[in-house]
Amino acid sequence: MKYTYLSLFCLFLMACSNEPQQEVPELSLGDKAQWIQDKRPLPSSDSLFYLDHPAPLFRKPFSAKGEIEQARLLITAAGYYKASINGAAIEHNVLDPAWTDFSKRIYYADYDVTKLIQEGENCLGVALGNGFYNPLPLRKWGRRNLRTDLTKVGKPRFIAKLVVQYTNGQSEEIVSDQSWSYAYGPLVKNSVYLGVTYDARKMIKDWDRPGFEAQSWEPAQVTEGPGGKLQKAFFPPVQITQEISPVEIYSPQAGTWLVDMGVNFTGTFKIKLSGNSGDTIAFRVGERIYEDGSLNPMTAVIGQIKRPGVGGPGAPDVASQGATYIVGEQQSAWFQPDFTYLTYRYMEIVGLAQKPALSDIKGLFLHTNVAAPNHFSSSSELLNSIQEATERTFLANLVSVQSDCPAREKFGYGGDINATSESFIYNFDMQDFYRKTIYDWVDAMRDSTFIDTAPFVGIQYCGISWESAFLTTQYYLYLYYKDTEIIEELYELDKQWMAKAARLHPDGLVEQGLSDHESLAPVPVELTGTSHYLQCARIMTTFAQVMGDEEAEKQYTQLAKDLKQIVRARFWDEPVAGPINRQTLFATLLYHDIVPADEIPAAKDSLRLAIGNGPAGHFNTGIFGTKYALEALSSTSSPDEVFHIVNSTEYPGWGHMINRGATTIWETWKESDNIYSNCHPMFATVTEWYYRWLGGIRPIPEKPGFEEFVLAPSTPTGLTYVNCVYQSPLGPIVSNWKQTAENTYQYELSIPPGSSARVSLPVVNSQKLVVKQKGENAELTDIAGLQSGQFELNTGEYLITRTE
Repeated sequence: MKYTYLSLFCLFLMACSNEPQQEVPELSLGDKAQWIQDKRPLPSSDSLFYLDHPAPLFRKPFSAKGEIEQARLLITAAGYYKASINGAAIEHNVLDPAWTDFSKRIYYADYDVTKLIQEGENCLGVALGNGFYNPLPLRKWGRRNLRTDLTKVGKPRFIAKLVVQYTNGQSEEIVSDQSWSYAYGPLVKNSVYLGVTYDARKMIKDWDRPGFEAQSWEPAQVTEGPGGKLQKAFFPPVQITQEISPVEIYSPQAGTWLVDMGVNFTGTFKIKLSGNSGDTIAFRVGERIYEDGSLNPMTAVIGQIKRPGVGGPGAPDVASQGATYIVGEQQSAWFQPDFTYLTYRYMEIVGLAQKPALSDIKGLFLHTNVAAPNHFSSSSELLNSIQEATERTFLANLVSVQSDCPAREKFGYGGDINATSESFIYNFDMQDFYRKTIYDWVDAMRDSTFIDTAPFVGIQYCGISWESAFLTTQYYLYLYYKDTEIIEELYELDKQWMAKAARLHPDGLVEQGLSDHESLAPVPVELTGTSHYLQCARIMTTFAQVMGDEEAEKQYTQLAKDLKQIVRARFWDEPVAGPINRQTLFATLLYHDIVPADEIPAAKDSLRLAIGNGPAGHFNTGIFGTKYALEALSSTSSPDEVFHIVNSTEYPGWGHMINRGATTIWETWKESDNIYSNCHPMFATVTEWYYRWLGGIRPIPEKPGFEEFVLAPSTPTGLTYVNCVYQSPLGPIVSNWKQTAENTYQYELSIPPGSSARVSLPVVNSQKLVVKQKGENAELTDIAGLQSGQFELNTGEYLITRTE
């Protein structure tokens, strides 16, 4: 079993976490603790938000009055927080708490801090950042302002409770209240989008340690919370999972250093800096460089703010990502930005007198630390590079929400989730993360319109293909993890959502919204939108079966039949007039099972012709059509045809991106050096095809959670081996194969306990199959259907040879 370095690193961090064990009794945060904040008012006008507003530091000294058995800290904030005890950081979580609609739901962390507390005097410290609760009034695209678009914004505040249990059976609680004190620290600006300014001259040494003289500090102000219900976080936190070393540092012009990190990623950095007190060192970052070697920040500029006046009063002319450091009394120090995350490969440094050493800079890759037990690799270095870029793109877009791009917007768009959720699941354990995502949609949705993102950010024009992520994500939790609890919990809300869809589309046909986004040819929303509506009807049929709701099952079954007929009549029974992406057209019809069975060969031929007529015989599909084309061409024609498209460096395609130097997947097939993100998940659905067709691991809808599954690895010409592991709820599924000679293949298959596999292997001409259990010499001969290549295997590890 093989894993990528990143997968092993993530698993290591998870194993080393100090998260409390399940048997630890549940504690409540909000019974005695109070929300507290500093007393400084928010700026009175938009332009003033861009001035210095130092982040507040809060401290609470306390005394531990005996030998400690256990200590736990429960804490959250509106905004971001960093907590410490006696100067030591608590855990390695960053950007806590997770972004939510703070007026509806706020997640708190529960840390075991026993080892950090000493008998006698102690100090609990908390620093606050703005996060998404106190965003800048940046006008994205010249019009979208998070301060008015978000349901709740305000001044950062936090709530905390430290519970100390002594070995003598006594306990005490230290809670956030007016007894805390605060002062303003060296972080004079912090924006989750633009970055930070850190003035080391204002650093307060030992402020979070016992014995610090804090007579000049102000008492904290007790305030109201944002209104959201406090809930314990149940999903992985955002953490720094990897340190990335730069590959090159050079000077494109006098006074400027350019650092190449080698790969594009999301996170921050740490750098060793030196200078005289008051020296200013400025950092800008971006995904690309210009031909002269200078930084090109344009693909990662916030909200397309690229000229004066677009971003609103006080906003920068170009809203690029970056940081500023002002040297203090300590003339050599390490700097690491807090309360922000950036997307970049290249870093520009201005104000540093001497060239930094490679060892003085580290990129800090941060993301929600989802477990990564799954693995895919092959004999094709190009496919492997695409997979590495895909994994990096996915993780870069997991920062408590699944974003479409981690710099320009950072928003949780539903269309991207609809397109890629299965791809994410094939690569990572997404169960808890996607439950959080679903609750974000619960909190975001409106009664009479469809919205585009969760949390809600004011955007609502994409329609059902975006908001239906609320429902499809529930289904994929059911299909891949057999999660019926989420269905039971939300079933009534699901039915209300379907009733809303019926009100908005009374005739069934979806005529408004965004279609196959970034397709290279037009696609009517009537095709993709109505197909998503059909998918939702089928999902609700399944949910009704799970709930034993026979009346609803009949209702949704009939709705699905009606919607299928609407799409068939409009897009199959009669020729489609006008310009349309025929690849997306036929792929959608086949993927959603709209074409009558006896006419599938004709649809298959039409799809193959459309692909053949595409640029270089490649896909020209968009956000949904690409997923559909990968699946439809493989299932109706041959995975070999898909392989030769994927394993090519011609435009358009994934290999073309890699050939052009991409280390993350682009937002568009065509390379962009100005408008479009170079780190965007939606075209990375090719990884789903890797697992489903080259590994051959596919769930069966009637047997959710891989109680029974398809195991049908493909062996396309030109590929000599595949190693594929998927961690199912019942255990790891292994599907490895290699070509050992001409027309001879060896398969290593593993089926976890409590599961069985419907195996399908391509047996042609005079080939035969020999099956042995791993570690055994005896051949298994009593397997029904073996020599046809269609047979079943139960729990076990198997070696299968296909030879002439």
